[in-house]
Amino acid sequence: MAQKVPPPGVGAEEYARRRRRAMEAIGDGVMILAAGTAPTYSNDTHYRFRPESNFFFLTGYPEEQAVAVLRPGADAPYTLFVRPRNEEAEIWTGRRFGPEGARREFGADAAFEIGELADKLPDLLDGATTLYYQPWAQRSLDRIVRGTLEALRGKERFGKIAADTLVRPGALLDEMRLIKSAADMEVLARACEISATGHLAGLAACRPGCMEFEIQAAIEHAFVRAGASGAGYPSIVGAGDSGCILHYIENNRQVAEGDLVLVDAGAEIGGFTGDITRTYPASGSFTAPQRRLYEIVLETLEQGIAMARPGQTIDGIHEASLKRLSEGLLELGLLDGSLDEVMEKESYKRYYMHRTSHWLGMDVHDVGRYRKDGACRPLREGMVFTIEPGLYVQPGDERAPEEFRGLAVRLEDDVLITADGCRNLTRRVPVEPDAVAALVGRTDS
Repeated sequence: MAQKVPPPGVGAEEYARRRRRAMEAIGDGVMILAAGTAPTYSNDTHYRFRPESNFFFLTGYPEEQAVAVLRPGADAPYTLFVRPRNEEAEIWTGRRFGPEGARREFGADAAFEIGELADKLPDLLDGATTLYYQPWAQRSLDRIVRGTLEALRGKERFGKIAADTLVRPGALLDEMRLIKSAADMEVLARACEISATGHLAGLAACRPGCMEFEIQAAIEHAFVRAGASGAGYPSIVGAGDSGCILHYIENNRQVAEGDLVLVDAGAEIGGFTGDITRTYPASGSFTAPQRRLYEIVLETLEQGIAMARPGQTIDGIHEASLKRLSEGLLELGLLDGSLDEVMEKESYKRYYMHRTSHWLGMDVHDVGRYRKDGACRPLREGMVFTIEPGLYVQPGDERAPEEFRGLAVRLEDDVLITADGCRNLTRRVPVEPDAVAALVGRTDS
């Protein structure tokens, strides 16, 4: 039988480093993380499985129904419970690592079949006063954890100790995931590079008369060909006024002559995802109203990237973006009054209703607090986030000049904060309007 190999990612040494950091933070506590189970697609078929991010961050273990227990100072500080090897099951659903593979390939100090969890968990939890565990995510595991704690409490007179404090694992791991290590960045940069490859393929596939899903197919085909596991989130390909729907994923309309096509797509590899948005002119050139709207969004994007550096804040970038977009809306006649009035009344929300940035990493909207000690946290080296301004004029907006109705433009890049500024991870896909237009429908690029 062919040997099953671990998926691409940061490598065993980095996972071990992460676990050491986590165990230092846990101290006298214990942490339980679950991979989860593949959700049902229909009846008896399932979606492709992707482990829960915190579990994957510390283990790299790719299979469902696995549980990791971290107990600093124990004889086996890192224990994995996994599905057993099963020749018949593997014929139907694929090869498994089993406990032996969990130890050999994923560095577990001890590994057992998942069916042994209830029997072995009491010894792993006994004596820990703090339990890092996310309840209500997996009912079957909740029952085992609760039953174990209750059993330990029932034996306190015999010297057993059950945890009195329950803390969600993210309280520790969110901050670890927010500041990217060199190994993290190597994989994340690759995800962004593959995401760019996909967008270039999407630009080449775009032409009047094609279907939105044809562009999606070209993008996601390029992702997989370049080594990604697939898309990091459902790809958005919105032609015409479909671009005005922020999370449009039907992708089932035909691209018409003169449409703008808003494409938001990112590739996932090794658990990390890129996140790029570009807006294409389907006919290979922007109309005058399209270009005016596009240039305002582009100026806002470039302003935000120029601001991204240590000490700045995401709120600061957002506020500056709101001001520039509002100025543009006034210039175009989409809003009336003074800039101060627009900002005070937040009337820009008619055309720009979302935030400018979010953290990026193992989740496309990644973890990490945006505020600390009552204020927006300063950016620091190792943080990665998006900058994604946009303008959306709904097709039925009778207050808007007719030439702008149904137009939507969003531009998004992923940036890494460096010691003295930022590194744009996604600019391989051009944003200058002429450069974008020149790539539409061009299969020789």
